[in-house]
Amino acid sequence: MMPKLVRRPTRSLYLCLAGLSLALHLFLVFFCVTVLQTACVPPQSSSSSSASVQTAAIQNTKPNSSTIQDKATNLSRPDRKLEEDPKVRGRSKLDELFNHPLYNLSHPELQEDDWLLRVKAEEEEEKSDNLNDSNLESNWESASVEEGYEKISWTKDAHTHPPWLRFHLGITRWQLYDRRDPVLEQLLQYLATERILGAVQKSGGTQLKLVISFPNYGQALLKPMKQSRDAETDLNLFYFSDFERHNAEIAAFHLDRVLGFNRIPPVVGRLINVTTEIREITTDRKLSRTFFKSPVGNVCFYGQCEYYCSTEHPVCGRPHALEVSLAAFLPDLDLAPRRSWRSPWRRSYSRTKLAQWEKDPDYCDTVKKTPPYDQGTRLVDVIDMAILDFLMSNMDRHHYETFEKFGNKTFLLHLDNGRAFGRHSVDEPSILTPLKQCCRIRRSTLLRLHLLSLPSFRLSDVLRESLSQDPLSVVAPLLSEAHLSALDRRLDTVLKAVHQCLDKHTDVVYNDMEDTGQSSDWKTL
Repeated sequence: MMPKLVRRPTRSLYLCLAGLSLALHLFLVFFCVTVLQTACVPPQSSSSSSASVQTAAIQNTKPNSSTIQDKATNLSRPDRKLEEDPKVRGRSKLDELFNHPLYNLSHPELQEDDWLLRVKAEEEEEKSDNLNDSNLESNWESASVEEGYEKISWTKDAHTHPPWLRFHLGITRWQLYDRRDPVLEQLLQYLATERILGAVQKSGGTQLKLVISFPNYGQALLKPMKQSRDAETDLNLFYFSDFERHNAEIAAFHLDRVLGFNRIPPVVGRLINVTTEIREITTDRKLSRTFFKSPVGNVCFYGQCEYYCSTEHPVCGRPHALEVSLAAFLPDLDLAPRRSWRSPWRRSYSRTKLAQWEKDPDYCDTVKKTPPYDQGTRLVDVIDMAILDFLMSNMDRHHYETFEKFGNKTFLLHLDNGRAFGRHSVDEPSILTPLKQCCRIRRSTLLRLHLLSLPSFRLSDVLRESLSQDPLSVVAPLLSEAHLSALDRRLDTVLKAVHQCLDKHTDVVYNDMEDTGQSSDWKTL
């Protein structure tokens, strides 16, 4: 009987302890769920976040998704640091590049004739015979408002001018814009966010382009997305039969700025609504007749042009959203006439014939004796342009333009870059022919190229960072990694070509830094 008396209290004790343990565990579980819930939630992965942004941007039928709108708004913040983006780690190479002395060289003081356009001074207006109302003329006030347009009330104060007008008034003899001027960021934001008032097809040209109008009388040149960013041009396709790419226009502007040329008009990417921002507002009847709905329900159009304007080559939204590039317009030709120059190294645009420069290795000797290449900086200007074109693989540089007001002493406009960045796996050495035949290059250009070849200022890195500031970068990178890697490879080719010239000639480097008083600050190359 004694063993049974001992077992009963022991069993009860074990049951009490088990119940107490269970209660304690339940309390701990409840505490974790209620108090520590936020700490227990895992962060969302960057890959899933990126995928959701891309899907939302493509499927959204509104003109701009909120993500792209935020990106466009950030363009107005030139002091925004790259570290604010969680995708980026470390310092900003682009900021350090633009802070480098080579990108902040002093220039001769601008004279009155060095500005393309100037607002009339009050004393000039008083002498004008056609001045009936000085206030009306000086303030640019419109007597009536056209349908949809804002009333003009601009004064001599630059703060009253729209961004496109401030851009026009900032053009000088030596550059299209000043990279440090806040007007540049304001203009990009304006192009990316301003309400679109009208859209008509641009006359001329071989492929579809539209002229976009804004309520404050600004305009932009639109090029639509026609193929994916990763699509590489077929090797059997001739350069003059290639597609124009909207992302190439955007990347060309950023590359031109990174090289320190500042000769391409500002370009920005934008997601528009094909239906509400083109089809429903266009006054171009020929354009409106080319709209249709694809078998999968996308809204498409094709316009009228020499190439690729047919139902076989449509421009389509998804179902309404369409990626485009918008390039700032230059001043009207009536105000600032431009002269078009045939490039000495223009291609034959023939499937069977070669141009003279392709047959004559001494062709540059003839060019050097021909005005305007026989004096001034025009020859090294063309070579700058050839280096830009080689880096982005643009074979379609048949002409270039200059502002007539400045004569031959001015920069070249690098316009129409839609056929760039078509191939990343193959380089086209013939684009570098001006440099190889003439063996001439600006000193400032060569120094910047050397700088961009260093690991701390790698060209692909700074261009990637620059492109990440464009609103369309939230949908997908403007250039694939293959294209960015090709830039580093091609830069190395350019530097090798220069050093081969230096081995053969003594007058390769044109010292454009001598007039600035900074020539002695840099070692002789």
